[in-house]
Amino acid sequence: MIGILCAMREELEPILEYVEVKEVIDYGRNKYYLARFQNKDLVLAYSKIGKVNSATTATIMIEKFNARKVLFSGVAGAVDEDLKIGDLIIATKTCQHDIDLTVFGYEPGFVPESKVYFDCDKGLNDIAKSVAKKLDIKLKEGIIASGDQFIHNKEKKEWIKKTFNASAIEMEGGAVGNVCWTLDVPFFMLRAISDTAEEGAGVDFDKFLEESSKVSAKFLVEMLKEINEK
Repeated sequence: MIGILCAMREELEPILEYVEVKEVIDYGRNKYYLARFQNKDLVLAYSKIGKVNSATTATIMIEKFNARKVLFSGVAGAVDEDLKIGDLIIATKTCQHDIDLTVFGYEPGFVPESKVYFDCDKGLNDIAKSVAKKLDIKLKEGIIASGDQFIHNKEKKEWIKKTFNASAIEMEGGAVGNVCWTLDVPFFMLRAISDTAEEGAGVDFDKFLEESSKVSAKFLVEMLKEINEK
C-alpha cells in the first residue's frame, strides 16, 4: 500500500482524477480514499492544513491502512531565489522551523530525543529525478522547512533560509517526516512553488494554487508508475 498525502482538497483532487477510487472510508474526522493505479493499492487523503493535522493523517495511513511508503504532494513558498512560481522541488530533508527551545541551549528546530532534520528516502528521490529527466522537467531539490505559520514576510523568510539552509517553506512536511522517521517508513515530498513567501504571498498563493497543484499531481502520477508498493 502506498500512501499519498496532501494538505488541502485542492491539492488532492487532481490526483484522484488519475486513479480508480474503490472505497471512501470516514475515520478520525477525515476521508481516506482507497484506490488502485496500475495494479497498485493506494490510500489517499488530504490532512487539512498544519503540522498536527498532517502528522495525524500520516500516522493513520501507516497504522490503520498499512501504508509502506508515504508520498506528500502539494505546494510551497519559495525561499531559494532560483525557485519561481510553478517550479517543482523535492525535499532532501524536512525540518520544523517553528520549534524553539533555544532558551535551554538547543539549536532551533531541535526536540530532545529527536532531531532537527528528517531525511527523505533516497530511492524515491532517485525515481523523481529519473521521471524529471524523462519528461524534460526542471526539478530542484533541497531542504524544506515547515511551521504552523503562512510566511509572508521577507525578514522571517530570510531567517528560515539562513538558520535551516532551507530552499522552500510550507506547513506540513516536517511533521510527516518526523512521523515516518519514528515509524521507519520511507517518506517522499514533492512541492510545486505557489508563492515567494513575502508580502503579497497570500495573493500569489490563491492565484496559483490550482495550477501548481495540477503540476505536482501530474508529476506524482508519473512517479507512481515506477514505484514498487512493497
